[in-house]
Amino acid sequence: MIRLYKKYKKWMWTIVGGTFLIMLLCQFWVWQVSSGHLFHRVEDLPSAYTVMVLGARVHPSGPSIILRDRLDKALEAYRRGKAKRFLLTGDHGQKEYDEVNAMMDYLVKKGVPSSDIFLDHAGFDTYNSMARAKQIFEVDSLVVVTQEFHLARSVFIARSKGLHAVGLVADKNPYKTIYYLWFRESLARVKASMEVLFQQSPVYLGEKIPITGDSQKSYDQKR
Repeated sequence: MIRLYKKYKKWMWTIVGGTFLIMLLCQFWVWQVSSGHLFHRVEDLPSAYTVMVLGARVHPSGPSIILRDRLDKALEAYRRGKAKRFLLTGDHGQKEYDEVNAMMDYLVKKGVPSSDIFLDHAGFDTYNSMARAKQIFEVDSLVVVTQEFHLARSVFIARSKGLHAVGLVADKNPYKTIYYLWFRESLARVKASMEVLFQQSPVYLGEKIPITGDSQKSYDQKR
């Protein structure tokens, strides 16, 4: 075993060093593209036509605390006139798990008219959400609302897909798993960089539903 290590030590360290360098370059690329487009306060936020809420875990009782914080922050931006329409994007790939309708129900209960709410049922991850926002919903200007650990990558992908995007930090509460989320995010930025670099296609496209049109076309008719 020791002989084997000595024989291949140079190659092993080259691979480790190369992997680390790639990770660093991806982190830098994400921050470089998103820098100057991230905001903590709604009052500092440039106006856009659409505010996007990225999906997160929902429970039988409703959205998780992370998702509620995103929705509440997006609602604040909407009420202050920073955006005209909501695009709620998340995972609704199975009948028994539905992030987007849970988000809509939450906002409607807060007084948002359903005509201002569009649903993306195939926003399976951040990259799919941004690609579909551009290609399916024909979004141009966009406010992305999510937690700080996730925001730079979200804006990076959005701007790389040709969206005039800014980000709004949604952190309103402490999160028990925040250190794990930051660690996982460092790996997710590498994945996002590869998706952008190779212009990966979304999992699902479909009929165009312009964000300036009728929101009813984006709803689950079987619900």
